[in-house]
Amino acid sequence: MLESAGPSHLATLLTIIAAYIALNSSLNLTNRWALGVYGFRFPFVLTSAHMCFCFLALLPYHLAHDWEVHKAKLRQQWRGLAAIGAFLACGISLNNISLVFMTLSLNQVIRSSIPVVACVLSVLVQGKRPTRLEAGSLVVLSLGVMIALWGGTVAGQPIGVVFCMLGTLSSGAMVTFSSKLLSEKLNVLSLAFYTAPVSLLCLLPFVVVYELQHFSVYAAAHGSSVTLIILVSSVNALAYNIMHYLMIQKTSAVATTVVGEVKIVGLMILSALLLGEGRQFTGKMTVGCSLALVGFCFYSHTKVIAFRRQQQLQQQQQQQQMYASDVEAAWRKLPAKSAPVAEVPPSSTAKQDAKQAWHKALVGGGGDIKALVPLLGEGQTGYWAGTIQASR
Repeated sequence: MLESAGPSHLATLLTIIAAYIALNSSLNLTNRWALGVYGFRFPFVLTSAHMCFCFLALLPYHLAHDWEVHKAKLRQQWRGLAAIGAFLACGISLNNISLVFMTLSLNQVIRSSIPVVACVLSVLVQGKRPTRLEAGSLVVLSLGVMIALWGGTVAGQPIGVVFCMLGTLSSGAMVTFSSKLLSEKLNVLSLAFYTAPVSLLCLLPFVVVYELQHFSVYAAAHGSSVTLIILVSSVNALAYNIMHYLMIQKTSAVATTVVGEVKIVGLMILSALLLGEGRQFTGKMTVGCSLALVGFCFYSHTKVIAFRRQQQLQQQQQQQQMYASDVEAAWRKLPAKSAPVAEVPPSSTAKQDAKQAWHKALVGGGGDIKALVPLLGEGQTGYWAGTIQASR
């Protein structure tokens, strides 16, 4: 989850994570209120409105660019953009359809496996192979969330389980392909803009078949309140979609799903502590949350280790570049007969071999000029120390 050294980058990353969690929570609450409490029971219409609003809101920004820029992006990335838009629509549609044939508890339990799904797809799509500790931590995290959410009436028809599993697979594929495209220099706003029409086209059949007739009657009866619900929810969805893609870009597909899982556990714990719901926090939920937090800690540990290794590698590369420039500068100042190798013609293989030996000795010796003693002899070391120091 960490990409770069430096406090400023870390602060930016933490801000993005906090904004992602806040927008995700607010969107869930807004949609839950609209679809449940208020009685706006048209999830496909609402999601289609989100996609339409996203495209129209980002249209002025993209119209400012030359059409040739759009043609070049679409020519290179159209397959990935089409896949992301289709997977997004399928994930939403299949999940909503599955709720017709199963309880919400079972739906949430199945969808808790998204981190594992995203990890497997990252291997297949991006070639990112997790370590054993990382893979194990994802399994523990998902298992913990499943146990914590397992409650109430957990039942469903086989067709509902199939729809939910396919929806979970689609959601995992969406974040994985998004990560791949964002790593290929496609920016966040362009990804949201190009995929919105694809998702809208995929959702329209469900709107027409399941909701259009009833929605027309509902909209005529409720008037401006319907417009307000759709507008508020769409603004929230636009902000969330952009932050979601930014989160994927700055971390990874798997890390984004992990943060989503931890958010669920965090909300359960905060509800118990701050809202007086401790009595409803059963032993099963305690075990599940504990497992999820253990899995998250191990996953974070693997990322910290990877981050430190990356730092060390970058430092080694910087040192090698510095040593190489030092040797190059000193080599150019090589006076006649300052060392036996200086008498060899510049184009000879022997001289190039000597130069490589100097570089290797400097790197192996941590930049200490004494590492050149075996190559130059005691009498020449002082001279070269001054020459290399002066060239820096």
